[in-house]
Amino acid sequence: MISEKQFNKEIDLIITNAIREDVGDGDHSSLACIPEDAMGTAKLLVKDEGIIAGIEFAKQVFHYVDPGLQIDVKIEDGSPVKYGDVCFYVKGLSQSILKSERLVLNAMQRMSAIATKTNAYVKLLEGTGTKILDTRKTTPGIRALEKWAVKIGGGENHRFALYDMVMLKDNHIDFCGGITKAIETTKQYLKENSLGLKIIVEARNLSEIEEILKTEGVYRILIDNFNYEDTRKAVQLIGDKCLTESSGGITLDTARKYAECGVDFISSGALTHSVYNMDLSLKAV
Repeated sequence: MISEKQFNKEIDLIITNAIREDVGDGDHSSLACIPEDAMGTAKLLVKDEGIIAGIEFAKQVFHYVDPGLQIDVKIEDGSPVKYGDVCFYVKGLSQSILKSERLVLNAMQRMSAIATKTNAYVKLLEGTGTKILDTRKTTPGIRALEKWAVKIGGGENHRFALYDMVMLKDNHIDFCGGITKAIETTKQYLKENSLGLKIIVEARNLSEIEEILKTEGVYRILIDNFNYEDTRKAVQLIGDKCLTESSGGITLDTARKYAECGVDFISSGALTHSVYNMDLSLKAV
């Protein structure tokens, strides 16, 4: 996984680019009708229900736009919210509040939706020992926000990108010429380049799992698109030789049954690519 320093750098880049994209050479709507020294207060109003996420990100946005803005947080990230709740108040120059508004809302609405969906999986899997993982199926440019939201919702992060973990999937295996060759050449590559990256290998059937297990050094086996019966067989085959992960179209309707097969993790791209934004507003008070 990436370091906290690298993650924070990603967040800084998101804020810088988003403000550049949204504000450009100026918020002319505000500049045209609001005095430069006018002060105001706004509240973050919830018009939905679920798990709130993005409070800390909002604080970073406000501070980036104007360090003089004061934020009074009433509800923390990861808390359940309902219609009518006020998550925070922001006070300071009215122009600064308005310049920050759209980025704060866009990010928080999506982050809250992801956290809410993730939390539904977490609750569903309680008592099984199986953890829910996100994937790289994220919105380009804001992956750090979406993976942050998964954590807020109680889930776990898979690899962040292509550089922090090796994941040998079907195309890697086929292009390389087979599972054993792909694993062995990967281990040699990591050794030659002094890289301590963990290796995950995807298996498409039980025969491939048996082949993977003949080679040491695999951190986790991705049991991809297996039915329940074969997943149970795969878990028994693997035992404690490495960790297990189920994936492939797993939904809230099927996740519990896969967890009961004994896998360590379930990964779902739907946590980040199939959500409906939470309805939030930033209102002047």
